[in-house]
Amino acid sequence: MTFLALDVGNTRLKWAQYDTPAPGATLLAQGAVFLENIDKLAEDEWRAMPPPTRILGCVVAGDTIKQRVAEQMELWDVAPRWVVSSPKEAGLTNGYDHPARLGADRWVAMIGAHHRLLARGLRKPCVVVMVGTAVTVEAIDASGKFLGGIILPGHGIMLRALESGTAGLHVPTGDVRDFPTNTSDALTSGGTFAIAGAVQRMVENITRHCGEAPECIMTGGAGWKMAPSMSVQFELVDNLIFDGLLEIASLRFAAS
Repeated sequence: MTFLALDVGNTRLKWAQYDTPAPGATLLAQGAVFLENIDKLAEDEWRAMPPPTRILGCVVAGDTIKQRVAEQMELWDVAPRWVVSSPKEAGLTNGYDHPARLGADRWVAMIGAHHRLLARGLRKPCVVVMVGTAVTVEAIDASGKFLGGIILPGHGIMLRALESGTAGLHVPTGDVRDFPTNTSDALTSGGTFAIAGAVQRMVENITRHCGEAPECIMTGGAGWKMAPSMSVQFELVDNLIFDGLLEIASLRFAAS
């Protein structure tokens, strides 16, 4: 039984094939394509891949992209399943006012982070940071309850907003500096410090609320850019959403 996990974000589709839908499964193949190229998956990256027997994914890019991805999977005789945030799943409780409105990627990443700590024998609060097109910072208490989270623009959106709203700011990307002395560095440093400050604030909030400092796990395509500028201790995890999908798949497919 092989398992295909899909993470369809705002910019890219990432996929990974495992030998079984369970935590700790062996990775057989993986890849990523920009959304404008997903219509070539069936004739390119997936053409020679052994047909998966189970498919589970999360998508935040909208129904049109979801349909295009589904069309690429018609070369296999297996229907994909898609994660929708729910009140409870895989040991996590959803504290959102309307649980189904929580982004599926956020929900799956939190499940992955929660089980990552449990596997290490840790029952502690956790802050989960995803750095991509947008940035999300989530708080989970030691019991596995999602307390709430924040959303802020990623680096690219911040820079485009400033360029479109302010004259004379069409400048190259700069470097992160403690004391920027040119506009490029000032813009890059400002966006980086905004994200780092948001994470620091959430760590302080959950420490105050839970009475102990949380573990902090960071993921996302731009996580490595933030790593040198973080002011809190953290673990950088490349494929946290795939970790979460494996946890969910082990329960869903075991029952089917």
